[in-house]
Amino acid sequence: MQKSECHGGVHMRNRKAGSCDQRTLSSIQIKHRTTVQKSNSSSSTSSPETARKLHPRPSDKLNPKTINPFGEQSRAPSAFAAIYSKGGIPCRLVHGSVKHRLQWECPPENLPFDPLLITLAEGLRETKHPYTFVSKEGFRELLLIQGAPEKAVPLLPRLIPVLKAALVHLDDEVFARGLNALVQLSVVVGPSLNDHLKHLLTSLSKRLRNKKFKEPITSALQKLEQHGGNGSLIIIKSKIPTYCSICC
Repeated sequence: MQKSECHGGVHMRNRKAGSCDQRTLSSIQIKHRTTVQKSNSSSSTSSPETARKLHPRPSDKLNPKTINPFGEQSRAPSAFAAIYSKGGIPCRLVHGSVKHRLQWECPPENLPFDPLLITLAEGLRETKHPYTFVSKEGFRELLLIQGAPEKAVPLLPRLIPVLKAALVHLDDEVFARGLNALVQLSVVVGPSLNDHLKHLLTSLSKRLRNKKFKEPITSALQKLEQHGGNGSLIIIKSKIPTYCSICC
């Protein structure tokens, strides 16, 4: 009888010890999971990307869409970005304290317009810095050189579709760059642009419905008329009947 009671007591003690071990093990597992969760939370909030989102740098405000050449891109680079990264654009961006500027590897007068001018026009559809600035400023500066009309006119059949792509772009800034480039081109080539003007006016007519662009588009049309002569006025009126001539 004593042996049975003794055996039962040992069994009860073993069960209590087992329960204690299980509770201890469960407590350790819970503490471990809590520690891991805190560690993950701490590492995520202390990562450079998260810190940058919580505390944006001043430069993020200046260039909110700046490209990160060392970061992983969600999509393949555009044709212009690929050409620029390989040195296919013979200029580089110089950052100034007040504004940026381009530094050409050689005088722009010595550069062939084909295909450089077309490549820069394609870059007008970019939405990331520095591509936006390089394409916009490069296009403008190239058209300012002596002899630009003779070099630009033969390229119009290939240049107009590229400008049209910028003018139909959904991004307002891309459209604005395309509109400015069109005006700059009209100053250089004059009436030679008239044969291609009808291909561009449809997109301008649609954008006129937006009050935001009414004034800049009207100003651009007036400059197209000024540099294109009477021939341009007839074409503009055929596509945009509400346009008021600068001669009125």
